Amino acid sequence: MSDTNAQSVSFVRDKMLPESAPPTLERGVVKWIRENLFSSILNSVLTLGSIYVIYWIVAHLYPWLANSVWYASSLNECREIRDATVGPGVPSACFAVITDRWEQLLFGFYPNDAYWRPVMALVAFLAAIAPVLFVSLPRKLLWFSAASPFVMFSLLWGGSIWGPITLAVGFGVGYAAFVLLGRVAGALVSVLGSIIAPVLFWMFLAGPIAGALTAVAPIGLPFVESRSFGGFTLSVIIGVSGIVLSMPLGILLALGRQSDLFIINKVSVAFIEVIRGVPLIVWLFTAQLILGYFLPPGTTFDLTLRVIIMVTLFSSAYIAEVVRGGLAALPKGQYEGADSLGLDYWQSMRLIILPQALKISIPGIVNTFIGLFKDTTLVVFIGLFDPIGLSNAIRASTDWNGIYWELFVFIGLLFFIFCYSMGRYSLFLERKLQRENR
Repeated sequence: MSDTNAQSVSFVRDKMLPESAPPTLERGVVKWIRENLFSSILNSVLTLGSIYVIYWIVAHLYPWLANSVWYASSLNECREIRDATVGPGVPSACFAVITDRWEQLLFGFYPNDAYWRPVMALVAFLAAIAPVLFVSLPRKLLWFSAASPFVMFSLLWGGSIWGPITLAVGFGVGYAAFVLLGRVAGALVSVLGSIIAPVLFWMFLAGPIAGALTAVAPIGLPFVESRSFGGFTLSVIIGVSGIVLSMPLGILLALGRQSDLFIINKVSVAFIEVIRGVPLIVWLFTAQLILGYFLPPGTTFDLTLRVIIMVTLFSSAYIAEVVRGGLAALPKGQYEGADSLGLDYWQSMRLIILPQALKISIPGIVNTFIGLFKDTTLVVFIGLFDPIGLSNAIRASTDWNGIYWELFVFIGLLFFIFCYSMGRYSLFLERKLQRENR
């Protein structure tokens, strides 16, 4: 057909029509609502029911928050202020208990004139963990990260600075033993030596050396006993200590469970299965009551330190299983590739295997850390005054007897901030590693 005949046919279009907007039901918010909230009869019923539940919660919760009283010295005074402002019997939150006792909820029984020390310890922790979490920061800051645990210990507990210094020297002794024994003996001997050497140093040499240095140069802060710790400070100390210490221990246990060395393998398996098979609350009672029977007569072992040790061991068993899952997920070719490059065991683990296994294990590791941080509230059952324990003490006073939800809302908000931050960093790290592999 010629061009002239084509143009004479009425149903042949020779010009494009302008673009038209899609129907209202197929675009924007209306489309999203139709597809996600009202896509079926069951979905529509669930959506309407959910809207009603949300409305009911907001309708009851909003007046309670909107009529809050923030400044009062007791619950009775709080109610008097409510009656004078919004009327008797009107729902009203008495957050005055937070403004009146927030220092106790945060710092427990820590000396009032030394509140700056826990605050500075938290700042030191944030500064130390920043170069670990964000590789864009200068790598020289990692030296401060390594020294920060001893700095935070000196700030929180005080006393002579020579105690934390000799403690740090013990780790140096362990590293030196690992390097020296690795040159003349096998891997098993070097690992055992790196554990035994610092333990012997701490048991027999650290105390006398620290005492002698203290006598010559008594430098330090006033000592604060562990029973003065409480509130959210205690939860952060136990949680952060458990998280920091359980990660390397969990990795070593995971490697030990996959080791071909009979003793290392069986000890790791026995430790992991025993720890994971018993609830944390039982281990905490063990730290409080039973552990004293295994110590020499007259020996005092700080309860907070015992709790940190038990929490660390408990968390490390779960971290070990999470990391072992990451190791098992790697193809066998990765291990064979490391062997083909002539790398020894530790080099292959450090450079090839563990980076990939830890990347796979990030969600499980962070989930374990979040659970560990929340489980610090269990110490209330062994007599330590964490935020829950202090809330019970506050409610037992005559001024605030009868108040409940306001304290729990405040405590829950604090825990949410920490746990939500860990979850968001986990997502950030996963996205960053995915981009780097593209």
